[in-house]
Amino acid sequence: MHAALLARRLPTRAVSQSLRSYASKPPNGSQSPSPASNSEPTPPAPTPETPQPSTIRSLDFTSTLEDDKKQRTGAKSSKDSLSSIEKKRRIYGRVSLLALLLGAGAYGVYLGREWEEEELKAKRLTLETAPSTWSARARTRFTDLFDFFSKPQWNELLPPPLPAPYQKPLTLLIDLDDFLVTSTWDRQHGWRTAKRPGVDYFLAYLSQFYEIVLFTSQHYYTALPIVDKLDPHHFYIVYQLFRESMTAHNGEVVKDLSYLNRDLSKVILVDTNPDFVKTHPENAIIVPKWKGDPKDKGLIALIPFLESIGIYKPADVRPILEAYRGKDIPLEYAKKEAEAKLKHIEEWKASGAGKGVGRLTFSSLFGGSSDPAQSSPIPPTYLEAKRAEAQRAYREEQLWIEQNRAQLEKEKEEQDKAMQAEMSGSLWKMLGVGAGGPPAQQQQESSGPSQAAATATATAAAPKAP
Repeated sequence: MHAALLARRLPTRAVSQSLRSYASKPPNGSQSPSPASNSEPTPPAPTPETPQPSTIRSLDFTSTLEDDKKQRTGAKSSKDSLSSIEKKRRIYGRVSLLALLLGAGAYGVYLGREWEEEELKAKRLTLETAPSTWSARARTRFTDLFDFFSKPQWNELLPPPLPAPYQKPLTLLIDLDDFLVTSTWDRQHGWRTAKRPGVDYFLAYLSQFYEIVLFTSQHYYTALPIVDKLDPHHFYIVYQLFRESMTAHNGEVVKDLSYLNRDLSKVILVDTNPDFVKTHPENAIIVPKWKGDPKDKGLIALIPFLESIGIYKPADVRPILEAYRGKDIPLEYAKKEAEAKLKHIEEWKASGAGKGVGRLTFSSLFGGSSDPAQSSPIPPTYLEAKRAEAQRAYREEQLWIEQNRAQLEKEKEEQDKAMQAEMSGSLWKMLGVGAGGPPAQQQQESSGPSQAAATATATAAAPKAP
């Protein structure tokens, strides 16, 4: 302890000098000869050729490489000697890796095989449209393994068409948001949905010519209540397709009509978003969005164009849509129909049947009056005659609905109750309570088809007009 205190008091220079003097002393405590003593001769200094080992103690305690080599025991490294189990593991690993590579190569060759008829049918392809090279076939089949979330839930979005004469010759796909309705939100009322002017007439009138299918980007749980308000008795909208029926295409969701299970030459898609129709733009009509204007006439103005296609029933609607692409369809079609009407009048006059006819009015030019006493002597065109029939059928249908509204409301209420009971019974079955659900549900199942199914069948079979 005293030495430590003394060392602390000594200056740094003194401590370093003491260490040097200690290192210069010979070993075994021998004293160095004084310079005055000459009793023994001084040994000669070692020459550079014969180095002598140093006897001076060193403060460097780091071991050198030679010392490490001297301290090695000579035992053999385990890196160079493997046990038999480890050797087997390595062999099995290499064999497994080789088998995996061979299997991957064989599977790649199998993916590039020629197309089969059933496979092309499932992919909705033909030999002309399907990839023809081996690499393209393999890449197509390989990517199909990972497109579970990029395809619709079903390979066919619609059931097979009904047999004639129940199936309409054309299919009309219509959007919901900003086309039939629009939704707004404010702090006072929250979300509110408004119907576009003329939407009831649009659906009821065109349902005579088209199989109307609602195809919206909304999910079913938000769109179903709106559809129920638009068509409460399910007379006009035959099917509904929601967000779950859309596909992913280059990172965007689209309405891929190849999954529709319909002849695309008979399909028209009306939408407000051009990004949704990228896969089939030749079947699409892009219209401006409705922003909630209560005086809007865009929906009504589109009816004559769609009506004419439904009346003439062309073999392929796509060339007609291509002719109007990028144009104001209601305005352009009105010009075409007016030109056709004038041509019809000139042909009628040239045939001699128009002699002695009085003056021609604007209303008579387009068949404005339905009264035979006030109607024009000019015979109507084929389009005008069919239009008059369709409008008469529409008025009769609306009259029948108005006369049977109470009965329709009652049937709808019963159908909703039966559907709720059926859903409740399904929940009981899922939870495993009882043998077949609640007693009321068991009674319905034992007595035959449910009331909901019977009501739906009767509604579908009932005529729309008396």
